[in-house]
Amino acid sequence: MADVLPLVEARLRTALGEPDARAAVTFLGTDRIEVLRFTAGGTDGDIVRYATLGMSAQPMADPTAVLADPVKGPRAELVLSVRRGIADTGKVLRPLAVLAASPQVEGVIVAPGASLDVGGPLWPGAPFTSVLVAESGGLVEDLELDAPADPVRFLPLLPMTANEAAWKRVHGAQALQERWLTHGTDLRDPVRKSVPLG
Repeated sequence: MADVLPLVEARLRTALGEPDARAAVTFLGTDRIEVLRFTAGGTDGDIVRYATLGMSAQPMADPTAVLADPVKGPRAELVLSVRRGIADTGKVLRPLAVLAASPQVEGVIVAPGASLDVGGPLWPGAPFTSVLVAESGGLVEDLELDAPADPVRFLPLLPMTANEAAWKRVHGAQALQERWLTHGTDLRDPVRKSVPLG
């Protein structure tokens, strides 16, 4: 199996342009995770996107499996989009790398509809400590790999307030997304308030 990361980075560049910054984080016992930063619309764009690179190097394995399959299994990278210039979102690099390392560290399979908690603010002063994993295929198309490997999915992360995360646990991801849609919530606003949940 060829190294998938150059293919993954090429797909990110095709979809998002040239990264204007990158940082690498290594956790004990895991492969290196990089986080790339892309500024939409060139240097004056108002959206900045952060994408992980390294999570898809290995397929995510079922934590109950005795042996992890080195080829088959879901593969993913994470993408976070926020408005720039409103908050110090540059500090999100480490929390994103932590989330991207979670399949290796904790044996979790990251899939759409899941909640991921970073245990602290996503960036300094952020009202969010967790994210909702959304469906792939929108911003960055899935990357097909040679059979029998699964495609790499680029999963958008939607920051959730503590109240939204609690509400989602009870009512489900679909219901929370519908509520965001109904209220016209700007999910890229790094300082937004919780959607009305009454």
